Amino acid sequence: MVYLARRFPENPILYPKALNPSRVGLEVVCLLNPGVFTFEGKTWLLIRVAERPEQTPGIISFPILKEHGIEILAIEENDPYLNVTDPRVINYRGADYLTTLSHLRLVCSDDGIYFYEPEGYPLLQGEGQDETFGIEDCRVSLVGETYYLTYTAVSEHGVGVGMRTTKDWKNFQRYGMIIPPHNKDCALFEECVNGKFYALHRPSSVALGGNYIWLAESPDGIYWGKHRCIVKTRANLWDSARVGAGAAPIKTAEGWLEIYHGANEKHQYCLGAFLMDLNDPSKVLARTENPIMIPTEDYELHGFFGKVVFTNGHIVNGDELTIYYGAADEFVCGAKFSIKEILKALKYL
Repeated sequence: MVYLARRFPENPILYPKALNPSRVGLEVVCLLNPGVFTFEGKTWLLIRVAERPEQTPGIISFPILKEHGIEILAIEENDPYLNVTDPRVINYRGADYLTTLSHLRLVCSDDGIYFYEPEGYPLLQGEGQDETFGIEDCRVSLVGETYYLTYTAVSEHGVGVGMRTTKDWKNFQRYGMIIPPHNKDCALFEECVNGKFYALHRPSSVALGGNYIWLAESPDGIYWGKHRCIVKTRANLWDSARVGAGAAPIKTAEGWLEIYHGANEKHQYCLGAFLMDLNDPSKVLARTENPIMIPTEDYELHGFFGKVVFTNGHIVNGDELTIYYGAADEFVCGAKFSIKEILKALKYL
């Protein structure tokens, strides 16, 4: 089996210790799944930064965002009502909480490899009752002169899709929850098709249906409808448990090329691709049978949550596709692909 990724030799390009916590008393635990874009001649990453309180022996503590700021909840480790079997989620007295609180942080680079935090740009935090557990995994799409940020908004209400827009990365317009729970992995096309905005997204069902990729359309990029399921999981393959969109689809002569993630029942996350019709994106023309990238390196196999490669950001330069991805839910890495090679790997349906 041939995999198409050419990983950066410098990987991981960002570690948790590379960024300072957002406030005293917190520690950065993970850097995850950056949105990617170009701006003012530089490559930018909008990284999901996951923080938690500095831990005290015998105590499990975790943050929640309130109107007055971050509130820390602390529970004794031996409390019989506490369940911490999942490193990502705490269940206490029947209620679920996240072990970390995520915000979005901007870093930029002159060469696409070495990144730094620029001065004068804000970090983006959750706002309002629908984002009290943080905001995560932002996709960035440039439509005209406006950057659309679609991200996962998390709270006790559930997990849905929030959106903000900007033109200068210093001033933002908030649109709240544009797709209600349970939904995530929302990526906007970077141009209209037949006068309409299009977006990929992923509703979830635990009882009926599954974790499939859907397509939605909109007259204005804000209000979404005409939802259609276009890509499903496949039994006994690498994407048998869940699938979700990566970044904005790439326009090619053959169709709209989408890089997506898939996971199996063992929670191993890999990357694949599918192709949509240029004039009707609801028509899926082809799909890779095998992944184009699987976790093989130590930094992908071992971390906060191992055996994971997960992307929601890339840069296109001719045939060269540079994918920035989260590895093991802890590190940020990069890899290069040939778009032609990905297209050749597709199997037409």
